[in-house]
Amino acid sequence: MYYTLDEKGNPVAEPDIIKWSQWAEKAERHIGNDVIGNSVISTIFLGLDHSFTKGAAPVLWETMVFGGSLDQYQDRCAGSREQAEAMHIRTIEKVKKATQPSPSLL
Repeated sequence: MYYTLDEKGNPVAEPDIIKWSQWAEKAERHIGNDVIGNSVISTIFLGLDHSFTKGAAPVLWETMVFGGSLDQYQDRCAGSREQAEAMHIRTIEKVKKATQPSPSLL
């Protein structure tokens, strides 16, 4: 249920909640924090499995949008740091698309 990141940014199960909390207190868990217009796109390593489905891959990464037309948009993924980075980039593209002015019908 608890996970840390190794030196390469890969998730590692941590069964000891004390060790996990000591790691989480000091760890840099952001892998993306971008601003597009008045939206902030943030991707972090959660450190806790958010899959809530027995036997499913642990969901450990979350991207959220704060502000703008996609305010409170959220996406989560299991897997590697690379997959989380790709999720962050996809969300940036969604925000960019949502903030573009609609083409004029004139």
